[in-house]
Amino acid sequence: MNLHLNCCTADQLSAAERQRVSGLATAHRDADPAFARWAAGYGVIRHDPLTQLRVRQMVDELVALGRTPDAATAWQRLAAADRVTSAGMWLVAHMTYSQRVRSDGAALEAGDFKATPEGHTGGSLNMVPAYAGYLLMDALDGVTRAWMMGQGHCVAAIDALNLLVGNMTDRHAERYDRSDAGLSRFVGDFYAYTINPDGTPASPLGSHVNAHTAGGVMEGGYLGFAELQYVHAPLKDERLVAFLSDGAFEEQRGSDWAPRWWRAEDSGLVSPIIILNGRRIEQRSQITQQGGERWLDRHLRLNGFDPIALDGRDPASIAWGIHVMESRLKAGTAVPDADVRLPYGIAETVKGFGFPGAGTNASHNLPLPGNPAKDAEARALFNEGAAALFVAFPELEEAIAALNSHDDQQRLRERDHALADRQVDPPWVPAIADRVAGGESSPMTALDEQFVAIAEANPGLRVRVGNPDELRSNKLDRTLDAMKHRVHEPEPGVAESTTGAVITALNEEAVVCAALGNKGGLNLVVTYEAFAPKMLGAVRQELIFARHQALAGHPPGWLGVPLVLTSHTWENAKNEQSHQDPTMAEALLGEMADISRVVFPPDANGTAAALGHAYAQRGTITTLVVPKRPVPHELTPQQAQALAVNGATCVAGDPAAAVILLVTTGAYQLQEVRRAQARLVDRGVAAAIVYLGEPGRFRTPRDPDEARYVHPDSTVHALFPVDRPRVFVTHTRPEPFLGALRRLDTGPATTAALGFINRGGTLDVPGLLFANRSTWAHVVDAAAGVLGESRGNLLSEAELAAVDGRGDPVTILRSEAGNAS
Repeated sequence: MNLHLNCCTADQLSAAERQRVSGLATAHRDADPAFARWAAGYGVIRHDPLTQLRVRQMVDELVALGRTPDAATAWQRLAAADRVTSAGMWLVAHMTYSQRVRSDGAALEAGDFKATPEGHTGGSLNMVPAYAGYLLMDALDGVTRAWMMGQGHCVAAIDALNLLVGNMTDRHAERYDRSDAGLSRFVGDFYAYTINPDGTPASPLGSHVNAHTAGGVMEGGYLGFAELQYVHAPLKDERLVAFLSDGAFEEQRGSDWAPRWWRAEDSGLVSPIIILNGRRIEQRSQITQQGGERWLDRHLRLNGFDPIALDGRDPASIAWGIHVMESRLKAGTAVPDADVRLPYGIAETVKGFGFPGAGTNASHNLPLPGNPAKDAEARALFNEGAAALFVAFPELEEAIAALNSHDDQQRLRERDHALADRQVDPPWVPAIADRVAGGESSPMTALDEQFVAIAEANPGLRVRVGNPDELRSNKLDRTLDAMKHRVHEPEPGVAESTTGAVITALNEEAVVCAALGNKGGLNLVVTYEAFAPKMLGAVRQELIFARHQALAGHPPGWLGVPLVLTSHTWENAKNEQSHQDPTMAEALLGEMADISRVVFPPDANGTAAALGHAYAQRGTITTLVVPKRPVPHELTPQQAQALAVNGATCVAGDPAAAVILLVTTGAYQLQEVRRAQARLVDRGVAAAIVYLGEPGRFRTPRDPDEARYVHPDSTVHALFPVDRPRVFVTHTRPEPFLGALRRLDTGPATTAALGFINRGGTLDVPGLLFANRSTWAHVVDAAAGVLGESRGNLLSEAELAAVDGRGDPVTILRSEAGNAS
């Protein structure tokens, strides 16, 4: 019977089983007044007989293990959670509709309501029992777990409960408390739209989890990323509760693969809980259309999960689910060679449970039929719904005190959980062999060697390598041999291991989230440049949240994550134009330069230095655009380190003495610019080459934090004298590149830019350069334009014909720039 209690819902019991469960629950209530007080429920919170028996069994276990002092204390905390849950739902309803809170429970009048109500009310109401159940479990066994929520639009539940129990960030604590004035200020700040003189939001409350949400680690604005990150987030001996959305279940199918990645050897305990309320914004969720909880149970079992049915309306059921999921993981890993299936809680509920409008599409946002500020019927419904949730404040204060057991248990507040403030010491970066001048090699091979050296020198850092498909093709042989693909059943003779660090799946979002989730470790993500835009949503959400944390005064302490774009646009000339796409670098160049570093190493030494420098950062993502084919060695190790730090360097000539600047970004572009410079010098034109490896360091800053990262005018003008005409030759499209670098653009008469112009096909590298007007001859032609020189003085007739699209491209592609007549 006990096993059956752990595997089913009340609806799945047979009639005889339901009768037996009900009888047992009644007997326990009759024998134990403390149990009976909790079992009676509170307000809209009900504990069905199955939950009563499950929780009774859990309490007995906790007392026997010494995790809870005694059963009476447990029942007191369980009853307290009911009252805190009810008050949390009450406050969430006020956040949507009212601008005043009355702690005496009196009905609100028309003037107490917002003129324009707003809120993701239904989902937030559903999250209150879930988050309260998490707080309850922490209090019951004295362990502060981490939490993560994928449905960030349900933040009202988190912020409301955090305010009620006093688990707030400094910004919230200085503004809100449980007085009528403090609570009224709180609900008034929700969707207030007020703005500071500097353009930042004045309210610390957001529409989604933000940097002021106590314990928040991700915004959850783009559904599906918590589902991909949670299994990689806790380190060994840590615990995480992940609240997931049934809508996001449709968004990211890579979440089905979580059991492929969890291992007792290097993973913390995870308790994923899907809030199965059955509705999206405008219709039923696909899970509900397919058959609801029973269909989801079968689906999860087929994908390696161990599903557990929970009552999503009951915080005690959520707490029990956390306890059972952790117990199953611990029990399974205690048995050698056991096939441990990853538990998964299915918290079934009704969208908007506990308030008028529940179970309808309207419950998603504004569940009432009208605005209580103007509509008497809606106002009556609000007051009726609020009254059913109201908890008298003396009773609420007693319940809060019962849950706030942190001092007695000597544990952290939930705002300070393990994931909330990762602080990782910078890794030691060993020097690798110098690639000597005059030779050539693959920059990706250097990156491979450097990464393995860093990982081996820092064994305390858990490694995650996000890999959509082709590590060996991308020259990461050492990485794969050392780290190995993570699989359940290794294939003989293949670099695979059950505890491998390489997370391989042909799903760019899933693998980038493996690295983004591993904030306590060392990470690397490698992908084809053309496929990287599929990662953009996850990367951008991470960048924004990290920057907001820094602006809030608690910058993230996780090691910078390198995102390597290789087999890139110009190397993929051999493939069709779908494989020729610099969009990712362009998009991330548009993000704030102090957290989104976009770097183009020119050679092997430059790549090794750039990788080491990426790990020296905190809370940043460094996009490295790296060739995998051999390219000439351009930099000494010292020059490479200087480029990594400064973002640009002069590699030929003197900018102060030259009559023109040739500014290049990209390894293949540098080769063409060197040929162009040779032609110009041969024609008596003094040209300097500036390699611009991190363009964002030279942009016009958009706010004070970015200004502290970008270079001052003195540094910019030393490399880019204002009176020198210039030609930019870039790996990217020229328009977004120049748009980001308006500070370096002297206008169309004296500045030209060449780059990818959306032309491609099945070509070789020289052919793709020609198709996009980026060969050395096109550079020389552009130089003639900004210098006001005659084209014929710098290029031959045959070369001009080729540049103009009238002659044979071979004239350019096979000639030696400096010696052609």
